[in-house]
Amino acid sequence: MTTGTTPDMHLDRLRGWLHAGVPTLGVTADTPLTATRVGGGYSNLTFDIGIGAKEATRHVILRRGPVGVRADRGAHDMRREFRVLSAVHGSTVPVPVPIALCEDESVIGGMFFLMSKVTGVAVRTLDDAPVLRDPAMMRRMSESCIDALAALHALPVERMPLYDAAKVNGYGARQVANWERRWAAAQTPDVPRTDAALVFAWLAEKLPAPLPPALLHNDWKFDNLLVDAADPWIIRGVLDWEMATIGDPRFDLATSLGYWVQHDDAPMLQALALGVTNAGGCLTRQELVDRYAAQRGVPVDTPVYWYAFGLAKVAVIVLQLYARYTRGETPDARFAVLGGMAALMMRTARAAIDHDSLEPR
Repeated sequence: MTTGTTPDMHLDRLRGWLHAGVPTLGVTADTPLTATRVGGGYSNLTFDIGIGAKEATRHVILRRGPVGVRADRGAHDMRREFRVLSAVHGSTVPVPVPIALCEDESVIGGMFFLMSKVTGVAVRTLDDAPVLRDPAMMRRMSESCIDALAALHALPVERMPLYDAAKVNGYGARQVANWERRWAAAQTPDVPRTDAALVFAWLAEKLPAPLPPALLHNDWKFDNLLVDAADPWIIRGVLDWEMATIGDPRFDLATSLGYWVQHDDAPMLQALALGVTNAGGCLTRQELVDRYAAQRGVPVDTPVYWYAFGLAKVAVIVLQLYARYTRGETPDARFAVLGGMAALMMRTARAAIDHDSLEPR
């Protein structure tokens, strides 16, 4: 996990807000504060806020939307993330302790919330948790990842702040149509259209009958889990609830499948991995589906459907980032290759459909 100092956090205004609005943290008018950017993601920003000095320093985590993007609706909705985190806290799914939400954008230039700092590592490479080079360790972590997803979907959905019985029906059809619209809106001239058109048409035609709704994390993958570095099958905290929603739980499984590359996938596809699912001992995509179905006691029929949807969804997210880059909205050089990545994922989804298989072709 990368870190770096952040000089533009408006620490004086943050200190004033903490002093006036969050007395439990004990911040006074002259308490030293530091802010360090944590992680290297493409979306919401995360900061480690140090409170105090030297050995007396305490730490909390601050989450806010990207600079220049209103964090009040959609993927950067701080209210939504804080409400969901508050609802899940105390359940069988481990999450940081929610502390406070700030809706006043004048404090640091955007809405934000605070949560406790969880000790753990987000696994993006094997260097983050070297014990995962042992296939037995890798197996246990991948199993734990899917077991925790099943536990999330078992929570009483009616108690969740996002639950709306009137919106449960038609969730799947809305998802397919929504992601197709997003692909069209982000389309750039250099990214092929044919594969996406065929994939979305097939998804709309073959949509399975829905399962009872559950709380969906909507971005369940290894690097959104903080795990114990020595025993990485122990999940200390699940992060990044910004896209949580209520719907058919298999759509959450689909997102995981979209990110879940295997050791026998094409090298270009493996290069897209966010995590280490291609490491020796990790569950395959089919084993992932089978374990989830067993843990939940629910059917996961037509697993290729969920794999294809997951790939298409992730491809859209990647294409949206690439479109921002081509329009000059971000100078981040990492975005330059994302058009080719989006196209590759759509080709892979089409191949999975054509061969009716989760295995590489």
